[in-house]
Amino acid sequence: MSAAEARAAAERAARASYGRLVALLAAPTGDLALAEDALSGAFEEALRRWPSGGVPENPEGWLLTVARNRQRDVWKSAAARTTTVIEEGDVVVDPLAEHDPLAIGERRLELLFVCAHPAIDQGVRTPLMLQAALGFDAQQIARAFAVPAPAMAQRLVRAKRRIKDARIPFAVPDRRAMAERLPAVLEAVYGCAAIDWRGGPESLAGEAQYLAVTLAVLLGDEAEAWGLAALTTLALARPPREVFVPLAEQDPAEWDERLIAEGEAYLRRAQSRGPLGRFQLEAAIQAVHVDRRRTGVTDWAALNTLYTALLTVAPGLGARVAAAVVIGQLHGPTAGLAALPEAAESFQPYWAARADLLARAGQDASGAYAKAVDLARQAGDEAVATFLRVRSNAAAERH
Repeated sequence: MSAAEARAAAERAARASYGRLVALLAAPTGDLALAEDALSGAFEEALRRWPSGGVPENPEGWLLTVARNRQRDVWKSAAARTTTVIEEGDVVVDPLAEHDPLAIGERRLELLFVCAHPAIDQGVRTPLMLQAALGFDAQQIARAFAVPAPAMAQRLVRAKRRIKDARIPFAVPDRRAMAERLPAVLEAVYGCAAIDWRGGPESLAGEAQYLAVTLAVLLGDEAEAWGLAALTTLALARPPREVFVPLAEQDPAEWDERLIAEGEAYLRRAQSRGPLGRFQLEAAIQAVHVDRRRTGVTDWAALNTLYTALLTVAPGLGARVAAAVVIGQLHGPTAGLAALPEAAESFQPYWAARADLLARAGQDASGAYAKAVDLARQAGDEAVATFLRVRSNAAAERH
């Protein structure tokens, strides 16, 4: 096996299992930093051993065994951290066999609720969950929160130290504490889906959908949890693409009818359990979009009504930009431009929306497109950058 093939296998294992493994490793002591260090060492060991020995039959079990050995070495002696020899026999037995597969999923939810503990600063709870339980690195999280990567890394280090020093227990709290912690947990699962929003069922977007549904079932009657389950499921119904295509221009025949029906069922369940909240409204917006598979048209008036409600409940920048785009579809690009919020210097969707509205209004959109392309490239999203460059060239030819 080549080094490239071994690296690809390790990357697949990381995407599929990182959060589960960290949760299992951190559960005995609450030491997230040590769990992550041990798992990082296990991945390094895999890259050294797998090219010559082949990928184990159970990569996840192999990584967990190696990481646990490293943890034991640290507990025995910091100087002996890397002295234990890992024999092939050590990784033949599946160390996950003693665990119910469903319990692994719940263990990740436990870790999410641990990271939402009131002893941890509110501003870092969601970023901590994205890293510790869901496997995103500090740079990805920093981009999502529009803060410098070094600052985000420092916040995460401090939060992990707080968990260890405060001896915060790894347990799902009772329902009285769950109510206080639930909003941050829902935000983290939502963030997981949003960061990897073009991923398919095997991606972190698929992982977010699984966690959202598991959490909704666990809570039973929490409307916003079912709303998030609906939102992540409906978003997943649109298959991943290497080439970026805006939602309104996608072929709805390619969308997954089974996932659409599942997401709509979750949304109906949410709406029967309480007043409309942010995730229910966002799920309803997704439901209007995917209904184009049945009707062949997008109901922009319904979207306008839903965005008006969403801006009352959660008037975030993304919602305000999307609402302006909808107004542009209903009442023309000039009205859409008037509805856009003030310039958001580092928010790529704002510049993309502004560029499109300017182009449709017959105005010079080159500056807005250039800004949108630059921000997409800074975020490492070449598919979006390429799409925007093509649109920019087409707009320049018309202008």
